[in-house]
Amino acid sequence: MKEWIRLLPKKLTGLIVLLLPLASFGYVKRDLLQKQGSVQQLKSLLLPREQWIPYPAYKDRTGWDRLMGHYKNAFIERGNTALSYQWKVIKATDYLEYARSGSRVVMETPFNDNLTAIVNLFVAELAEGKGRYMDQLANGVFATCEMTSWSLSAHLSLQSSKILFPDHREQIIDLVAGDTGSLFAWIYYYFHDGFKKINPLLELRLKKELESRIIEPYMKRDDFWWMALRYKSGDLVNNWNPWCNSNVLQTYALIEDDPEKLASAVYRTMTSVDQFINYTNEDGACEEGPSYWGHAAGKLYDYLQLLYDMTGGKISLFGEPIIKNMGTYISRAYVGNGWVVNFADASAKLSPDAPLIYRYGRAVNSTEMMQLAALLQSSSKERNAPSEGRDLYRLLQSLRFDAAIARSEPAHNVPAYTWYPQTEVCYMREGGMFFAAKGGHNNESHNHNDVGSFNLYIDNTPVLIDAGVGTYTRQTFGPERYSIWTMQSTYHNVPESNGYAQKNGAAYKARGARFDPAAKTFSLDLAGAYPEAAGIKTWKRSYRLKAGGLEIRDQFVMTRAAEKNRLHFLCQGTVTTPAPGKIVISQGNLRSQLQYEEQLFDRTVDTVNLDDRRLSNVWGNRIYRITLTAKKAAVSGRYMYTIKRL
Repeated sequence: MKEWIRLLPKKLTGLIVLLLPLASFGYVKRDLLQKQGSVQQLKSLLLPREQWIPYPAYKDRTGWDRLMGHYKNAFIERGNTALSYQWKVIKATDYLEYARSGSRVVMETPFNDNLTAIVNLFVAELAEGKGRYMDQLANGVFATCEMTSWSLSAHLSLQSSKILFPDHREQIIDLVAGDTGSLFAWIYYYFHDGFKKINPLLELRLKKELESRIIEPYMKRDDFWWMALRYKSGDLVNNWNPWCNSNVLQTYALIEDDPEKLASAVYRTMTSVDQFINYTNEDGACEEGPSYWGHAAGKLYDYLQLLYDMTGGKISLFGEPIIKNMGTYISRAYVGNGWVVNFADASAKLSPDAPLIYRYGRAVNSTEMMQLAALLQSSSKERNAPSEGRDLYRLLQSLRFDAAIARSEPAHNVPAYTWYPQTEVCYMREGGMFFAAKGGHNNESHNHNDVGSFNLYIDNTPVLIDAGVGTYTRQTFGPERYSIWTMQSTYHNVPESNGYAQKNGAAYKARGARFDPAAKTFSLDLAGAYPEAAGIKTWKRSYRLKAGGLEIRDQFVMTRAAEKNRLHFLCQGTVTTPAPGKIVISQGNLRSQLQYEEQLFDRTVDTVNLDDRRLSNVWGNRIYRITLTAKKAAVSGRYMYTIKRL
């Protein structure tokens, strides 16, 4: 991977300056955490648990009443429901189903149901404090300890054997094994004495499982890809890294009593998380999209907050610009009314985690994040008790700051434009229109072949869209990934040349992506995203957002013209063609028009039926693909299209 050399100046003076990236992606060896402290320093910096854990002791009923607030009864009701829960056995065939059909949910659903019941019992006992939930909680913990692996069936390829079935000879740490470990570490912290009273072996068993499944594998192995401890140029470091490391850090912090071992483990997590920060562009954009932000930048925040608390604030990265940039990405990518920019596998519809956004914003001193959190929380129709799935740490943190969010001013105040120069993502707002486009390359995390694609929203309504991704299966992350239509450039808002679509791989990337803030124009050369056989010498595309609408210009030069060019546009809403050169997209009272040069193109409108629930939950039963096919094959030419509100 290429490294970008330096950041652009914070203040630009004099003539109009085009904001140019130094590279579209890169790795910079910052090692910010390791520079904060060594193993030896950690031994003196790490505080006793009782000093850094901000939650009440189990017997502090006044403290828990205050923390739970008006949600207390709701938590107790959840626990009451879980008292009659029948623990589900994850069968051998549930694991085998992933290899047989590619389905993940057959195994994941019963496991998640069990973990949800455990969380509900645990939190209800903290809320009530009478011991009513302890036996059933013990049942859930015991049943989970009896499982051969806490990993999901889809992640068992992490095993040395590569057999997609739990291997009793080896313990691996994936996202859910880590989640289960941190959850059970909190259970051990609060209830090891309670379990000992039920039966001493129950308490011993719980600690032994945490040691054998989380503690030992993490310290004895460096080959889990997400740890990135063997990082080589070109390797991927994504949300798995901070997600798993935050879980490991919690587990160690809550059960490890040996100061030497604890300091060594904490430092190891620092060296690993540094690789995620090193891999992330200085602009802070999440290349996996907003719906992964909570598990990428959000999990990094969780990790950094834990480390900050454990060291009494002596180790802190919250003043680093890259950490703040990673946080504000979510407020910039938020369009409104629950819609977000959704490149890659992200969904366009999202209910952002308001408490997480608030806490992150508070840590990095971002008013825009804290105000957005307040807006999201105040816009919620019902103020239900917080629910963070199996993430107990986030649940407890949400309770801590619930009142503070309510006191904050609700607003969504963001700049008129945001340009991420290293990631090559651009957002612009003008007169009720929100535009987003990307350059980048076709080997990003959760990649789609979408270099140069764009989204357009009018009055917070998606008009020209990115479909997103369907339900995850084995195919989604296997060699057949790009046979799925949602991954292909022909189902994104980009050209098709000489019958060729874009190709996947880091070599297939944008050239010369730039943003001109004065002209409100984002431009790039798409040629590098296509295979050589496409015959494209240059395909320069520019997007200009004006008060009257969006203007798109294409200028191309080909080595040959074997087939006619095709221009694709994916849209939501009813599509009509009232006149040559005009296509109207209607959504309720909103009507917008795509206008093109009728003498240059023939048009077709294809219905894309959505039979995958993950897609239909966002878009309904269908979306449409508009295709403009050039009337003549040409080796060079210019096109122009506009989209405006009617």
